[in-house]
Amino acid sequence: QVQLVESGGGSVLPGSSLRLSCTASERAFTLDRMAWFRQASGKEREFVGVVGRSGNLYYSPSFQGRFTISRDRAQKSIYLQMRGLQPDDTAVHFCAASEEMSWTGYQSQERYSYWGQGTQVTVSS
Repeated sequence: QVQLVESGGGSVLPGSSLRLSCTASERAFTLDRMAWFRQASGKEREFVGVVGRSGNLYYSPSFQGRFTISRDRAQKSIYLQMRGLQPDDTAVHFCAASEEMSWTGYQSQERYSYWGQGTQVTVSS
């Protein structure tokens, strides 16, 4: 069983940047891709972006250019660098991971077997 732990959330002012981290447990070598999702209060969980074992990166068009995902060389941690945060970025941000080789439906949360507990990001003046 893979466990994911997010960190780095907090309360920031509009226009700020924030970097989230997600670290996988010892079985991280089985993971093919790791992704970030977020869920605002009263809304559905939405896909932010994903990074594969080979380094391939895909973002939701909603975040392309403003958010950046990276993965460490040990393939155990991923990061979400967020810039220009606004109040509507307030949400719980989740790390997710999958062992599936197929990338079909990679934007769908149903394609991810492992989830972290989430970290809250609050943007407010």
